[in-house]
Amino acid sequence: MFQSIWESALDAALDSIKILPFLFLTYLVMEYVEHRMQERTKDAIRKAGRFGPAAGALCGAFPQCGFSAAASNLYAGRIITLGTLLAIYLSTSDEMLPILISRGVPFMAMLKVLGLKVLIGTLAGFFVDILFFRQQKIRAYAERPHKDEKFHIGQMCENEKCGCGHSIVKSALKHTVHIFLFLLLISFLFNLCIIMIGEESIAGFILNKPIIGVFLAGIIGLIPNCAASVILTDLYLEGAMGFGAMMSGLLVGAGVGLVVLCRVNEDVRDNLKIIGLLYLFGALGGLVLELSGIQVVM
Repeated sequence: MFQSIWESALDAALDSIKILPFLFLTYLVMEYVEHRMQERTKDAIRKAGRFGPAAGALCGAFPQCGFSAAASNLYAGRIITLGTLLAIYLSTSDEMLPILISRGVPFMAMLKVLGLKVLIGTLAGFFVDILFFRQQKIRAYAERPHKDEKFHIGQMCENEKCGCGHSIVKSALKHTVHIFLFLLLISFLFNLCIIMIGEESIAGFILNKPIIGVFLAGIIGLIPNCAASVILTDLYLEGAMGFGAMMSGLLVGAGVGLVVLCRVNEDVRDNLKIIGLLYLFGALGGLVLELSGIQVVM
């Protein structure tokens, strides 16, 4: 037993250390771009009007969950539509892209995955806006009062631990350490499970139940932090999960967006409806990919 734990810990440490420099460089670039483009991107979403779901899905594809948190605030202020919010949630890649980059996944493969998330998010967003057209009350940004608002539109980040006030180097380092430690833990547990249970048994349990796996992965995606995207991406890269199941979880995963939504949007029934729609479209998207046999070779 001790030997198994030691081997699992050693393998996890070696694998995690190898990708550490790539994670830091990836986050450093992302932080720089996000700080430079943040306000222009949000303005583009606000002004997109009926094309909001398309603009939102494109912006949501940018790594990390910052845009999903911003979208939650914009929706709570009725600046964007429900369809735009869902499009951003569905296309949010959270920690998926840094993991794929650090593992040396081909650029075209990553682009295809992001493209599928953007496409599904856009289609779902337009469908929802059409379905709930009469129920939506959207105010133009210019018409929205800014004084004495309970949730000021400028306060985009409701997650107090996000570190937005830090320099890009400190923020990138914080993200890197956080994900490194999480990857270390996940890799250790995954390696231990493989040793104790057997790789063929684990893979067979998931892969032999593709339909159920899609809906289970969607539930994992509802975890409101980076854990979901890290677990799902890692399981797929290790061959223990099908592509449709992984996409289902990644589509549902909106990072801290749902936590921010529940905090700033006082309508509990509306929040439950949004969570339900997010899970429904994410699971359906993964199911379609699974049944159609669409794969992205990584």
